[in-house]
Amino acid sequence: MDPHLSSHVHATAAAAAEAAAAGGSPDGKKAGGAVLPPAAVVILDVEAGGEPTTNAAAAAVAADPGDGGDGGVDYMARAQWLRAAVLGANDGLVSVASLMIGVGAVNRSRKAMLVSGMAGLVAGACSMAIGEFVSVYAQYDIEVSQLKRDGTDGDEGARDALPSPTQAALASALAFAFGAILPLLSGVFVPSLWARLIAVSAASGVGLAGFGAAGAYLGGSSMRRSVLRVLLGGWFAMLVTYGVLRLFGVVFHIDVSSV
Repeated sequence: MDPHLSSHVHATAAAAAEAAAAGGSPDGKKAGGAVLPPAAVVILDVEAGGEPTTNAAAAAVAADPGDGGDGGVDYMARAQWLRAAVLGANDGLVSVASLMIGVGAVNRSRKAMLVSGMAGLVAGACSMAIGEFVSVYAQYDIEVSQLKRDGTDGDEGARDALPSPTQAALASALAFAFGAILPLLSGVFVPSLWARLIAVSAASGVGLAGFGAAGAYLGGSSMRRSVLRVLLGGWFAMLVTYGVLRLFGVVFHIDVSSV
């Protein structure tokens, strides 16, 4: 037997023996009408590393089942929609900003960057919507089949809990467009190429930091780590895109400045 468990059992037995010697019982009753305080029941919480708790402490824990001091916020319930929203907005911003910066590496025209940004916004939003619709619909079919196997497909509550492919598609498309509009607008009104590239990069950095901070706040995680992770990833994508397109233009002598 575990020595800790043995000591707690002995403590409980000793309390019961003392109560019996006083003419009562461990539950606080005594012959003759006098009432003694009940003996404390020691509970061994194995999952908490073997620390003993009393019956009063156990009742308090049961009454407040571990909300972690965060006001009872269920962060797990937020995980699915938060992932889709943050992913969509971040993808839109990074994709369109990288596309505009890549085009700027081989074309100094402001119109070319604007057209490429608009094409990236529309194509990316449609791609996100279709991809999310297909993936969520696959999840929907799996869950419906499981409900039929369980015989609970007629349960209205279970049917209401099923994911909505249409809502997921619309949310992903809107999130992508929301993220993509920031670099697109930041580069439209800047005539100089290098000033335009700097403006797109700076606006994208601000947007990435905002998305990272919002995701960390809503998800209850570290804001600093989230912002740093999103910023480094976005800037890396933009830098690689510019470098690859610039190298491509130099090696193959591509001149699209007249476009």
